Amino acid sequence: MAEYKGTHGTKIQNYTSDPDNPLQGQVWFNATDAVLKFQYSATHGAWSTGNSLNTARNYLGGCGTTTASLAFAGMDGTPPENSNHTELYNGTNWTEVGDLTTARRFVAGAGISTAALAFGGETPSENFTAKTELWNGSNWTNVNDMGTARYLLGGVGITTAALAFGGYASPGPTVNTESYNGTSWTEVNNLNTNRYNLTGAGTNTAALAIGGTPAPTGNTELWNGTNWTVVNDLNTARQSGGASGTSTEALYFGGTSPTTGKTESWNGTNWTETGDLNTARRALAGDGTQASALAFGGEGPPRTGATEEFNTGVPIGAWSTGGSLNTPKYNTAGSGIKTAGLVFGGQTPTKLDETETYNGTAFTEVNNLNTARAQLGGAGTQTAALAFAGQAAPGVTAVAETWNGTNWTNVNSMNQLRRGIAGAGTNTAALGFGGYQPTTADTESYNGTNWTEVNNLNSAKGNIAGCGTNTAALAAGGSPPLGVLTELWNGTNWTEVNDLNKTRRAAGAAGTTTSAVVFAGYSTNVPGSSGFTEIWNGTTWSNDADMSVAREAIAGFGTSTSAVAAGGNIAPVTAVTEEFTKPGKLTKTLTS
Repeated sequence: MAEYKGTHGTKIQNYTSDPDNPLQGQVWFNATDAVLKFQYSATHGAWSTGNSLNTARNYLGGCGTTTASLAFAGMDGTPPENSNHTELYNGTNWTEVGDLTTARRFVAGAGISTAALAFGGETPSENFTAKTELWNGSNWTNVNDMGTARYLLGGVGITTAALAFGGYASPGPTVNTESYNGTSWTEVNNLNTNRYNLTGAGTNTAALAIGGTPAPTGNTELWNGTNWTVVNDLNTARQSGGASGTSTEALYFGGTSPTTGKTESWNGTNWTETGDLNTARRALAGDGTQASALAFGGEGPPRTGATEEFNTGVPIGAWSTGGSLNTPKYNTAGSGIKTAGLVFGGQTPTKLDETETYNGTAFTEVNNLNTARAQLGGAGTQTAALAFAGQAAPGVTAVAETWNGTNWTNVNSMNQLRRGIAGAGTNTAALGFGGYQPTTADTESYNGTNWTEVNNLNSAKGNIAGCGTNTAALAAGGSPPLGVLTELWNGTNWTEVNDLNKTRRAAGAAGTTTSAVVFAGYSTNVPGSSGFTEIWNGTTWSNDADMSVAREAIAGFGTSTSAVAAGGNIAPVTAVTEEFTKPGKLTKTLTS
């Protein structure tokens, strides 16, 4: 057996405290705590965005895997809102294939992409249907009906061994369960609880029935091939979600209570929350395994064809506690990098002229701004920064100041008075955009001497999260309305690109137009102050590790992989600082 030294090149070291920069996988002895510890990468289950269905729809059926999936039926917006569309997914794209014989919605499915069943639902001619169709990889064929006509039911299994359970039948929600043997449906023992809008995972001998209505429920039942047994509930009660996996390793995602992107993982005993869907939705379809799942279709609203793939063990960032500000404050501005940052202005709620520098460990108070203000814009570095506009006492200002590492000096003011403005760039080449007084899309460029009005944002709003340079900037979120809109500036024009996953205003940001991080802010997804973190890769946003302290009106600076979030408003105002590192590293104590 290999020794630790032979594998890692060193013996296990003794430290009075944890080492500053331990190696990945390093084990050490903390003499103060008298324990062995080691470091490992922060990972999480995470969803990534794939290509959409050709026909956006909700209340559809699905089965298969992440590389070979089938989507069928649903509501596609075409009256009478019953679809017969079938699409095949190859891991990259969806392709339209042979239609169902009977158009329907609220359907259940079982099987794989080359051998599937579609059963139950609602058709144009029937309020409830028992119709069952068999897919052979090319065409659908009618086979024997279920014994009980119903819609919004759960289904699992394969074409020769399927299970249908629950749903809405006449005169209401049902507990009825039926087993299919490849030829006929047979009634078997019922669920313990009447419900519809439920979802299933597993096989016809080992299944889970998850969530549902009446009243969104977290109720989970386990089928052993003979009987249903009530087991532990979901953490968040909901209906109309998607599911994948088996009776011992399942994933449940999306649904409504209200509409959510929440995802929970089942280990055979308990549900645990993991990474959310990027697009919150209900009435979606899902398939695959617990470790590799596919979510497609549904509605937010609106109706969507969005497709997402879930994988476990995805590296994520990690937030750790840094040195606190000397004064709790919010609506501040920041500039610089993690080891050399600057925070200036803000309020307590009294408007502040304070300036603090950050060395990666602690904040130090330095010389003040000439004009006390909050909701100001900022750009630059720790030793060469620019502060502009904001809410002063008693009113909104356009005043700009430049910082030389020691003192602030007034320079030419912006052309427009405003507060809640976003900034990007340096102290000699800056960009200020958005803001209030009134709500504006106005953008101004600074060349080290003067401000010049340039082309506007596509949407007027303030409290935007901004970062980048004066020729390549990113604007995300803001209000009104409180939103997810993202725009990119190319030095001439703003272009709308893919939205944030979470609504927010007054968030922090760091990075560039091709690699950015946005964090915290007020969000309707909570609702209230959030710790949401999202990473921008130049094309799309992905959810990452949440901050430890939810807040809004925060200062942010650094890069997308090494950022600082300082202060903010969480009622009360805070001085807390958190540092973001991606990929994140976590320390664990070894126990016998």
